[in-house]
Amino acid sequence: MELSTFTTRLDETLATDAYSDVDASANGLQVGPPEQELTHAAFAVDAAEATIEAAADAGADVLVTHHGLSWGGIERVTDRQYRRIAPLITNDIALYVSHLPLDGHQRLGNAAGIAELLDLDDTTPFGSMGPVTIGQQGRLVESRPVDEIATQLEAELEGTENVQLFDFGPDAVETVAIVTGSGSDWLDEAVAADADLLITGEGKQKVYHQTREAELNVILAGHYATETFGVRSVQSLVDEWGLSTSYHGHPTGL
Repeated sequence: MELSTFTTRLDETLATDAYSDVDASANGLQVGPPEQELTHAAFAVDAAEATIEAAADAGADVLVTHHGLSWGGIERVTDRQYRRIAPLITNDIALYVSHLPLDGHQRLGNAAGIAELLDLDDTTPFGSMGPVTIGQQGRLVESRPVDEIATQLEAELEGTENVQLFDFGPDAVETVAIVTGSGSDWLDEAVAADADLLITGEGKQKVYHQTREAELNVILAGHYATETFGVRSVQSLVDEWGLSTSYHGHPTGL
């Protein structure tokens, strides 16, 4: 498969253009010639030296990540940027990135992955960001204790080390809102949606008092840990396209 075909398919599937005005990430193809032929695609959460080296060891022709290298442009290719970009070019590895599009996709996205893990029903988009959304909300088939949900996430999420629970809301959770990564800014939207629980990756200091005053449960399950679902889902999609694939986890504990 040619790289241009690969990127066009992903851009269309993930609605990349819809997020262009709200996302600091340069989503889509960040490194590589469009005419490059692909046989093996590697997947990782972060484009970093460790994952790029792993992709090279796997013989990848393209690396697909959630967090890329270009956030508002690259002015200089020196130091850290050079150490990341140089092995991509040396090993003929293209880099494709999907940040907010892969948070908000209602089937393949990070939030959708957590919703599936929790077996949420009646899921709808959540987490407004301009004209798009970056999360998902839904209802548990049966109400569950909030600490039980926190325990499940700690046990089943990849790379999580310390799930934090602010249990200021109902003991029995029925409705759940999810914005992965750094999503505590959507706390008020969760309250407005009558959610019993907001699940995100990390929070700002102010989230404790905001949560307490709103009488809302919040689980901080780790930025990395909540954002492995999207790239794994896209990997499964690319498997169906006939390319060989590999996944390279590199948990940060954050």
